Amino acid sequence: MTPGTGAGPRTTESPGGCAPTGRAERLFELSAPVHPDIHLLETSAGRHVLLVNGNRMFTVGPETHRRLDLARRSADPTALRELLDGLDLSAPPFVDDTPLEAPPVRALSLAVAQKCNLGCTYCYAQQGSFGGLAKNMPAHTALAAVDLLFRDAAPGERVNLSFLGGEPLMNRPVIHAATERAVELSAREGVPVTFSITTNGTMVTPDDGAFFERHGFAVTVSLDGEQETHDLLRPYQSGRGSFAKVLANVTPLLAAQRAMQVSARVTVTPNNLDLKATLDAFVDLGFHGVGFSPLLNSPTGKGEMATADLEVMLDRMVACGAEFERRVAAGERYPFTNLVNSLREIHKGTHRPYPCGAGAGYLGVSADGELAACHRFVGDDEGAMGDLTRGIDPARRLQWLSDRHVHRQQPCRDCWARYMCAGGCHHEVIERGRPACGYIRGWLHYCLGAYARLLAARPDWFGAVPAARGRT
Repeated sequence: MTPGTGAGPRTTESPGGCAPTGRAERLFELSAPVHPDIHLLETSAGRHVLLVNGNRMFTVGPETHRRLDLARRSADPTALRELLDGLDLSAPPFVDDTPLEAPPVRALSLAVAQKCNLGCTYCYAQQGSFGGLAKNMPAHTALAAVDLLFRDAAPGERVNLSFLGGEPLMNRPVIHAATERAVELSAREGVPVTFSITTNGTMVTPDDGAFFERHGFAVTVSLDGEQETHDLLRPYQSGRGSFAKVLANVTPLLAAQRAMQVSARVTVTPNNLDLKATLDAFVDLGFHGVGFSPLLNSPTGKGEMATADLEVMLDRMVACGAEFERRVAAGERYPFTNLVNSLREIHKGTHRPYPCGAGAGYLGVSADGELAACHRFVGDDEGAMGDLTRGIDPARRLQWLSDRHVHRQQPCRDCWARYMCAGGCHHEVIERGRPACGYIRGWLHYCLGAYARLLAARPDWFGAVPAARGRT
C-alpha cells in the first residue's frame, strides 16, 4: 500500500490552520512497531521488507510478504527466525552491545561566541550564552582546539571544524585564526579538513562570503519561514524583524556559491508549519539544501511541538516529499535535505547504535575551552567531557557511550527503526524524553516507500552508492 492511502480526510483543524489529510494518521498506524526485527510495507513498486539487522531492504512476492506478516505477529518467538532462515535472509548481528571505546575525535564545533544579537525565545543556547555570561572564545583556546583535532589524525583521514554560537560571526577574528591554523596543519600533516558554520545571517558580509568560498565552507543559515513568520520567531533582541537583513546579506552568497554550499535550516514550531511554501521559497532563492527540524526542547518550553503538531508536521513533510518524488522523476533538482539524506542512508543500509557522533568522534568546545558531548551540551554538566587543558575525560566518555547506546534505550529496543533513529538526539531525550517517536517512525516509513518508488523509477539518481537491497 502506498503511504497516504486508506484513510479519509479529517474535519478538525490543524495547528497550522489547514485540515490534515489523514496521511499522517495513516502513517502512524502503518509504522507502529509490530516486531523488533522486521518492518513491512507496500508501495506502487511492490511489497517490501526491511530487515532491521543491518537495515537491509528487499522486495518480496505477495506470498512471502504474507508469510512474513504472519510470522512477525505470531506468538511463537521462533516463527520469524525460522522463516528468515528458510529464505536465506538471516545474518549475524551487525550491531552488538559493546559501546565505542576511545574513538578518535574527527570533528569539533567551537562555540566561538557565546552571545547573540537575536532574541529567539526557543533557543537551546538561551540567546547564545547557554545560561551564563556572554563571552567570546579567545584565539588561544580556538587554536588549542584545532591542535586537538589534528593531534591523532593519520594522513588521509578527514576532519571537520565547525563554528557555532550564539552567533559565531560576533567573533570573526577567531574564526579566521582557527581556519588558517587548520589549513596549515592540513597541508603539513596530509589530513584533509572541511569547514562549516551555522549563522543567523544578520552579520554576514561580502568579505565573509569570499572567505567561505575560498575555504569551501558549508554555511547553514537559520531561517524559520518567509518574512512574516521568520520575523515573529527570530527577531532582534529589540523585537525588530531580522528577515530582510538576513536575505540582503545571504543573497550574494547564494549567487557566489561554488566551493561553499549555503543551506537553510528551519526550526519548526507550532507557528510555522507551512513547510511546502517555505521549502519552495527557499529553493527558488537558490539554497543548496533546505531542511526542517522540529523543536522538541526549549529552555522555557515555549514553542515545543506536541503530538498534534507533529502529526501536522508529518503531513506537511510528506507533501514536500511527494513534490521531491515528482521533481526527481522528471529529472529536476529539488534539494529537500531531510529526504535526500534519508534516501542516501537507506540505499547504503546505514545502521548505527548512536544517532550522531556526539561524545564519540564529535565534541563541542565552549568559549572557556571545556569539552562537551556536542554543541548543545556546552555549559551542561550532563554532557561534560573534560577540557582542552587536561584533555578528554576517558571514564566520563566511556560511561556516556555505554549509557547512550541504543540497546540500552527503551522503547528503542522493541522498535524496528532503532538502527535508523538510534534513539534520537541525546540532548532532546535527556531534557524531554521521546515525544516524537510516532513522527519519526512515520517519516521513516514514508522514506522507505519513497526509496522503493524512486529506485524503480530513477535508479540512476542513486549514482554509484552501493545498495543494501535485493529481491527474494
